[in-house]
Amino acid sequence: MRAVMKLIVAILIAAVSLVTYWCNRQENEFTGQVQHVDMTVEQEIALGLQTAPKMASQYGGLHPDEQARAQVNEIGQRLVQNTRVRETPYKFDFHLLADENTVNAFALPGGQIFITAGLLRRLSSEAQLAGVLGHEIGHVVGRHSAQQLAKAKLTQGLTGAAAIATYDPNNPASQTGAVAAAMIGKLMNMRYGREDELESDRLAVRLTGEAGYDPRAMIEVMRILEEASGGASGPEFTQTHPNPGNRIAEIERAIQQKYPNGLPAGLID
Repeated sequence: MRAVMKLIVAILIAAVSLVTYWCNRQENEFTGQVQHVDMTVEQEIALGLQTAPKMASQYGGLHPDEQARAQVNEIGQRLVQNTRVRETPYKFDFHLLADENTVNAFALPGGQIFITAGLLRRLSSEAQLAGVLGHEIGHVVGRHSAQQLAKAKLTQGLTGAAAIATYDPNNPASQTGAVAAAMIGKLMNMRYGREDELESDRLAVRLTGEAGYDPRAMIEVMRILEEASGGASGPEFTQTHPNPGNRIAEIERAIQQKYPNGLPAGLID
């Protein structure tokens, strides 16, 4: 009888999680895609602002070089103000982090964008920096964090249901099933995250070109990241980003689709 009750509870939890996920659908005004999200833009902005100080502290805080911080923000704001991004409700701030050893860049929900000094010092042009920041803007306007949070809630519900259905307090070995279910959930979320990365690359091609930067600089960024991934500072970036070498073909394809007749003259490289 107890086993039947556990199974019923597990089925109910799984059903509620699935129905909640599939019923929370919104059209993204920037990309036109219908997405599974269950939070508002205002909630995204608030979450990002609340999380930003803690995230910055993990990378040694903001970089002490005010001029370098201002340059990062200036290029980021140019990408915002010279594209349709300016029409979105997000509040964009661009931050240079003090960490000289870690090669990374990331975006929080709502528009808080960060790049480490370790990545910035490897870049050799303004257009390369624009490509990195444009990629992170793509995450924000693509609402990728909101999507991931919705998927995480779904995964939590499904793995919780699996744990209830399989766990037997009198048999410690039954924990293995719950652990395996949790691992599968994490792998699912990581896979979807990698697709988000590729979409952000395509959006970055669009944003950099519209803001006057040469989007081909992103190809050089991928080569820089590919080189970095072989060193001690590489793994943190590659944990959440697809292989840089594999992304080059996607970027080249996006450039060809955006500019079938060739790039316009006068772009900043």
